[in-house]
Amino acid sequence: MIATVVGVGLIGGSLALSLKEKGLANWIIGVDNSEENLLKARELNIIDETAKLEDAMNRSQLIILAIPVDAVLKLLPSMLDKVKHDHVIMDVGSTKEKILQLVAGHINRGRFVAAHPMAGTEYSGPEAALRNLFTNKTMVLCDVKNSAEDALEIVENMVDKIGMRLVYMNAEEHDLHTAYISHISHITSFAPALTVLEKEKEHGRIFELAAGGFESTVRLAKSSPDMWVPIFKHNRSNVLDVLDEHINQLQQMKGLLENEDYDAFYKLIQKSNKIKKILK
Repeated sequence: MIATVVGVGLIGGSLALSLKEKGLANWIIGVDNSEENLLKARELNIIDETAKLEDAMNRSQLIILAIPVDAVLKLLPSMLDKVKHDHVIMDVGSTKEKILQLVAGHINRGRFVAAHPMAGTEYSGPEAALRNLFTNKTMVLCDVKNSAEDALEIVENMVDKIGMRLVYMNAEEHDLHTAYISHISHITSFAPALTVLEKEKEHGRIFELAAGGFESTVRLAKSSPDMWVPIFKHNRSNVLDVLDEHINQLQQMKGLLENEDYDAFYKLIQKSNKIKKILK
């Protein structure tokens, strides 16, 4: 099978490597707005050739959109206009509701499978691509009842072969849950990074003390704004809802410290330790 990967960065590049390694594709065409990314992806043997999108579509069975959500919203309708009966278009965007609303009435909607691999790192670009990125991770497929059976089978087979678990959700459910377990983690990583960078102006030796705790807390602050601003934009209401609760928890902690109520603070931290039963 010939596959096209649109966006040859971390996720797209890692998927390309997995497709080749598992024998799911014997030729990978790369499409990207960045010539530098395409050149690097060729050098790293992530892709076999580069092409313009229309030419790549004409020659491929599977087309993976591994680009920011804004770009998916711009490209997907026109791609569905040109899709052939045996094409499968799959996106891997972190929000789903607006994408699926956009193409809901399209005559070729069945050729599209909405997917979200729950995997990644804080790095971006072809250099960040990893062969084992998806092993034992979860792939969410959304609103599959609207995808053609054969298109869905191709994606499900791919997910199985690259070693991922499958979860099915509707778009609304997906966007809410990812706000809680993914999007909030990023936005609350950007915030302490900005806090410490601001304080570092006054106290220039702060980073000399940076250790594992700080690094793990702000690791996600290295993530690309090109990817994350569209996610926050298109999942705005859910992210705001999660932020309200997060700010409420911070204010509660602040109040306990101000009142020197350390017994209550102890119980609050003890309560948070219950997360160990979920995340092992």
